[in-house]
Amino acid sequence: MQLAPLICVHDVPASSRWYQRLLGCHSGHGGDEYERLNAPDGHLLLQLHRWKVDHDHGPLGDVELRPYGNGVLLWFELADFDAAVERATALDVDVVRPKRWSQNGNWEFWLRDPDGYAVVLTSPLP
Repeated sequence: MQLAPLICVHDVPASSRWYQRLLGCHSGHGGDEYERLNAPDGHLLLQLHRWKVDHDHGPLGDVELRPYGNGVLLWFELADFDAAVERATALDVDVVRPKRWSQNGNWEFWLRDPDGYAVVLTSPLP
């Protein structure tokens, strides 16, 4: 089983570039309305969908309700955690919690993406 989260964003290409820079992933689809981001090994990591585009499934959320993803964290465990934190710093992200040692025995760095979703980068869990 594999989790493949999908989030609604205002600008799919810009969000795609942002996540690609942050996570070191690549586009698996491309487009203005929908994107699939794949990890370096090719597995699906994250899907992006433009607000107010319903394709054949209807609306996926209400663009007026804020904050987006309230109560949901996009949690990425990264082998290259320190490099990802450097990439995040270069992107001038909105830092929620700076790099810190977690009680779970790994490093964490909490931030917000351009649409305001909470993103957590972690080093591999022990």
